[in-house]
Amino acid sequence: MKKSLSVILSVIMIITSLTAGLTAFAAEDEYETSFAVASDLHYNLPREELEGPIDDEIYWYANRRAAMEDESGFIIDEFLRQAAENDDVEFVLIPGDLADNGRTIYQEHYDVAAKLKAFEESSGKQVYVTPGNHDVGAADIDTKIDDFKKIYAEFGYDQALYIDDENGSYTANLGKKYRLISLDSCDPSKSTEDGLSIDEVMWVCNEADKALEEGRHPILMMHHNLLDHMPMQRILSRNFIVKFHYSTANLFANHGIKLVFTGHEHCSDVTSFTSTSGNVIYDFANTSLTMYPLQYRMIYLNKDEIKYEAKTIDSIDLDALTATVNGYTDEQLALMDAGLNEYAKGFLKAGVEYRLELSLSREKLGIDEDAFYADLVFTAVDGLLGILNAPLYGEGGVQELAKEYNIDIPDSEYETAWDLATELVSYHYAGEEPYTLYSKEVKMLLRTVALILLDDLSTVNDEIFLGAANDLLANLGISGISKELTKLGTEVFGPVTAGEYFLLSIAAPLLYEFGYDSDGVNDNNGVIEGYGAQVDNLGNLGDAANNLLGKISLYLSFFLDIISKIFVA
Repeated sequence: MKKSLSVILSVIMIITSLTAGLTAFAAEDEYETSFAVASDLHYNLPREELEGPIDDEIYWYANRRAAMEDESGFIIDEFLRQAAENDDVEFVLIPGDLADNGRTIYQEHYDVAAKLKAFEESSGKQVYVTPGNHDVGAADIDTKIDDFKKIYAEFGYDQALYIDDENGSYTANLGKKYRLISLDSCDPSKSTEDGLSIDEVMWVCNEADKALEEGRHPILMMHHNLLDHMPMQRILSRNFIVKFHYSTANLFANHGIKLVFTGHEHCSDVTSFTSTSGNVIYDFANTSLTMYPLQYRMIYLNKDEIKYEAKTIDSIDLDALTATVNGYTDEQLALMDAGLNEYAKGFLKAGVEYRLELSLSREKLGIDEDAFYADLVFTAVDGLLGILNAPLYGEGGVQELAKEYNIDIPDSEYETAWDLATELVSYHYAGEEPYTLYSKEVKMLLRTVALILLDDLSTVNDEIFLGAANDLLANLGISGISKELTKLGTEVFGPVTAGEYFLLSIAAPLLYEFGYDSDGVNDNNGVIEGYGAQVDNLGNLGDAANNLLGKISLYLSFFLDIISKIFVA
């Protein structure tokens, strides 16, 4: 009996050991490779003391780029620390703009390279970089591409299978089954625009073919976006996406490229394109690591699926920060300590407001005060800023003013129109935009815009075109002709005219796409098919056609819904 029991126990122990081994093997083999992608580091040499133009108790030092420049080095340090300690990070990809002033300040490049070298030496993990538009230039004082290659030689170029002599492009193997095609998409003679030529596009296609012939899957990294990451990007943000992007994407997809990692636009957005042959390519646009939402990506690949997830930097070494940069208040440090990401969001919103107000200043408008149209422009701009800066609620607030024009601004937690507008902008950067055309936030924004148009135009009419008549009417106790007529018109006909409804019906798709991510691909966390998954080309073409028809139907419903209000009005 004892012998039988010992045999049974031995069998159980052997089975348990084998099962544990198989489980460990399965977990290890679940993904063939996994890595981190962090773009647009925009490292700045930290200042000795904070200084800035914004008079705000917390974010007064925010800048027009809304980037955390003084904190950038410490954010990069934290990212590299996380990447070093994360066993899933086998290597790191950086799609450009390593230094913010890299064109002219070599020291920024040297500092970033030192951080990357220390990371590689301590972790044994490889970093691969590609140049961005902030990294190299064509002027005499600028960093040249050969300088970039020398400074970052250890981060892709020393491991390269091929290096382009004319630019910063190269190829390198990633693990046993993948190959990186690092494409220099920049034009050093231009500030932001891409410099891709047909020769460079065909080089990518040829390198992808070589990878496939050698049994490897091609992965592309470049600075400029391949696909649209905001509505009408080719028009509204044309310097951030490659020229002829659909034809280029079509070629890349048909040559076996499925994954493309880009930066430049500073947003977290994943979008896809289906080629004429039914192949699907995904462009993973990445945020700036040192700008809200302080985010990088983790990518996990195996034959059947590609999983991705967003990681956030929510803390840095504040002791090291304050030892380097003076001028932080106790309140600022307490907020950073409570959550750096939320602090970065406030910094972003303050920076966006500062940038827009700066662009609307009399100095930036560049209008001579003696010009015949100067008073008209200055009055309109002052009125616009007045409404944006005014409190939304309470006596003398935007809500109260809107009622005079028969416009209803609903109650909310937002304090000013700036607060509302910059909140919507922050979601563009963070990804997973949640606001449909009929959400409270978008309705509030549209109604505030309507108020600005009505009040601003009537103010201009009163002060500029009817100034003399209003001086006479003021003696009779009437505030102004245009304002009174506009308010009377909105009481009788409603706050929006037929013409304004028509313009809204045209703008609706643009607003919808900016505020609500409807492309069916999750921006921050998701799973897509792997390189080795069975491809249903006809099915992909059918899905692409259905998505296009669905979008046309949606836009048409917007148009008809809004146009119908013309007749109701």
